[in-house]
Amino acid sequence: MQEKKPTLIEKIRYKFENTLSKGTVALLGWVGIFTFILVSFFGLFLTLSRFAQPGKQPLDFVESSWESLVRILDAGNIGNDTGWGFRMVMLGATIGGVFLISILIGVITNSFSNKINYLRRGRSRVLEKNHTLIIRWSPKIFTIISELIIANENKKDLSIVILGEKDKVEMEEEIKAKIPSTRTTTIICRSGKPLELTDLQMVNPDEARSIIIISPDVPNPDTHVIKSVLALTNNPHRKKEKYHIVAEIKDEANLEAAKVVGGDEVTYVLSSDVVAKVTAQTSRQSGLSVVYTELLDYAGDEIYFQEEPALTGKTFKGSLFAYEDSAVIGVQFSNGKVQVNPPMDTVIQSGDKIIAISEDDDTVKLSGMTEYNISSEYIKHDKTREPLTEKTLFLGWNEKGKRVIRELDNYAAPGSKVMIVAEVDNMHDVLVELNQQLKNQTVEFRFANITFRSVLESLNIPSYDHIIILSYMNGMEMQEADAQTLICLLHLRKISEKSGKHFNIVSEMLDVRNQSLAEVAKADDFIISDKLISLMFSQLSENKYLKEVFDDFFDAEGSEIYLKPVSDYVQTGVPVNFYTVVESASQFSEVAFGYRIHSKAYNANDFYGIVVNPDKSDTIIFSVEDKIIVLAEE
Repeated sequence: MQEKKPTLIEKIRYKFENTLSKGTVALLGWVGIFTFILVSFFGLFLTLSRFAQPGKQPLDFVESSWESLVRILDAGNIGNDTGWGFRMVMLGATIGGVFLISILIGVITNSFSNKINYLRRGRSRVLEKNHTLIIRWSPKIFTIISELIIANENKKDLSIVILGEKDKVEMEEEIKAKIPSTRTTTIICRSGKPLELTDLQMVNPDEARSIIIISPDVPNPDTHVIKSVLALTNNPHRKKEKYHIVAEIKDEANLEAAKVVGGDEVTYVLSSDVVAKVTAQTSRQSGLSVVYTELLDYAGDEIYFQEEPALTGKTFKGSLFAYEDSAVIGVQFSNGKVQVNPPMDTVIQSGDKIIAISEDDDTVKLSGMTEYNISSEYIKHDKTREPLTEKTLFLGWNEKGKRVIRELDNYAAPGSKVMIVAEVDNMHDVLVELNQQLKNQTVEFRFANITFRSVLESLNIPSYDHIIILSYMNGMEMQEADAQTLICLLHLRKISEKSGKHFNIVSEMLDVRNQSLAEVAKADDFIISDKLISLMFSQLSENKYLKEVFDDFFDAEGSEIYLKPVSDYVQTGVPVNFYTVVESASQFSEVAFGYRIHSKAYNANDFYGIVVNPDKSDTIIFSVEDKIIVLAEE
């Protein structure tokens, strides 16, 4: 059967419908055409009919068209017309004009409505420059934004641009609810897919001063991060200069592939490894997590790199005394290499930078002092302690546990033991794997509910040197997992009071809002994974060289942060200034940069007794239980 050919009317209608679908400009074009036709028709009709107002001459075509146009645009003009012939022609033009104006208003209103909806969806191109770009929406984003706002306080016209798959308005409302004041920083949200090149170009990555790529909460999150890096670094339209990208990788097995993709343009944070190392170190040293928080956030003192020509030719030890209210902790050599706590006789060369802890980048200033009032008679010159075997108790379990235990093995003395108590099945393979890998520890397991007081009392808690509470992250909601941690903490507190012995407890909290509840139970430290990683992102987005400093802090090799007994350095019960402490620590090739007052260890308002970067001239009287915060190799 032969198809019926379209008629001329159908072809015209088809063309007309296609032009209407092309948007506002096409619609305005049709309104203009119909207006021209209407004006021409009534102008021609008025000219040919010779209708005129009484006492006036008939109009030519141009004047007739003008009169028709005036009535089409303004219906009120018809009220002044006279002569019934003229009136009827102008009435027809006016009625036609009412329809055309109504259509015009509708087109314009719809166009504005569509434009507003488009803008609300966050699809317009960002024209910001020198901004921090955050790719992907996550709960981590609130900590990152808060820290960057503080970092930007002494600068103007800086902005944070966020590209997330969430609705733009929802993102803005959540940020406003949790961060009411953005101070000098502008927050801009855009909705889009991080893996789409067109969406990435929308947030202007080429003119961003730094880019943060957050890992999504999906299976195999590292593949999404690597693809996002690939979309930026291999974009054919990318800028010629190198990007400054900070990205999160969760599985160590994916790190090498990620480095191949990102090259030297990307600084990767292996989040699970960082959290495991911090948990292991903190479990052995009460207060260490507070020190890390102080160094990683922008609320107090931070780490800065600064070239100081006046120190050229001086030794690293000499630089330790050159600042009154800044604490030197390392050197970045002119070739870019970073070393924390280098040998004390290291000579600072031209082009080298001092790495210092200070309140701000403009407070790293030489004191000019030459007399430090060091109390040499109170300095201790030896400290010898044999390493003791340790017993560590894990309550609860998740995948980070294996990493924490392996990290603990780097610090524990031979013969140390680990006990895991948790309601987790299939732990046999985990135990076999760990006991084969560990050199200094042996691991045992007991299946039990850590929220039962009877279970905890049966474990002989006072016999353990360290207690680590891990959250159940698989198959349990965040709040429920934190609730189990809180219940366990409360039981441990009661057992501690009953036994009269203080327990060294480190607990993992999934939600930062639950930390204040956990403080009631007097745990020594809290590891909040997302917050810790978010703080690192903020710091590295400002200075990528900090990665080498943090690697040194967290690695068992090289110099780490320790809280050591004050009696190892100076005499207790006598007034000494901090220059004296720095001098004492330097003889052991250590850098002292703070202390902890034991009497304030559970007071959140006093920062749990932690003082980082004290004024060195201030006099302190230490007690036997106080600690000195140092960078040392062991």
